Amino acid sequence: MSIPTPTIGSELKALLRQVKLGQCLETLPERLALAHTNSLPHAEFLELVLADEVQRRESTSAGRRAKAAHLDPDMTLERWDPDTNVSYDRATWNELCSLRFVEAGHNALIMGPVGVGKTYLATALGHAAVRRRYSVHFERTDVLLKRLRASRLDNSHPIEMRKLIRVDLLLLDDFCLQPFDATDTADLYELIVERHRTASTVVTSNREPIEWIALMADPLLAQSAIDRLQSASYELVLEGESYRRHQKPKVTTTATEPTARRRRRP
Repeated sequence: MSIPTPTIGSELKALLRQVKLGQCLETLPERLALAHTNSLPHAEFLELVLADEVQRRESTSAGRRAKAAHLDPDMTLERWDPDTNVSYDRATWNELCSLRFVEAGHNALIMGPVGVGKTYLATALGHAAVRRRYSVHFERTDVLLKRLRASRLDNSHPIEMRKLIRVDLLLLDDFCLQPFDATDTADLYELIVERHRTASTVVTSNREPIEWIALMADPLLAQSAIDRLQSASYELVLEGESYRRHQKPKVTTTATEPTARRRRRP
């Protein structure tokens, strides 16, 4: 025998909205049915409803913080395709997923050829950190350096640098993809030195650390910065086919209408 859907009166709806619990109305009917079926005590029913609301608020808050951190919403651990032909050290990846490296102020270098999923895995770590309420910022390295260079024009450079230094997890994508001039090298040096052992940085790169120094304008600053970055880092090397093949749009097949017969000429 089917259980009738409980009706919620307008007065209860108004009260829930008045105390900022209007979103509970989305799941309240099924929770009422569950309570009726299982004869839940009032306290357990209330706990169930409030747990739904807490989970909803946490999810909404995490979504807002992930957007503010510039994280791609589709690049999460849950959406990673396990069938991809990309190999990497699972023990190192599991350690990174635990986020203990963020708590300890350590770094991660994610390296490999083009397209194997370096950006995806770095972004996924960012989402995991956001859900754990760490402050996160993701940005392509060349875009970040251009923004810092522009901030010198309106004297906001110290403010921008402080924001980047203080964030719990800084994700620098496509690191050392192209040469850095003296200004960019100085900014990177300051960021890495100020964050050393106090905050975590994740770097993705197609190049190895030994190649980074040659791409920076000042070899001494470069060596000092890279040595600090690498000395406190986990290294995750990805190898295999391009992961972007798994992100191609799929063609939805639908039943086609039968082709109309050609009319014969009279």
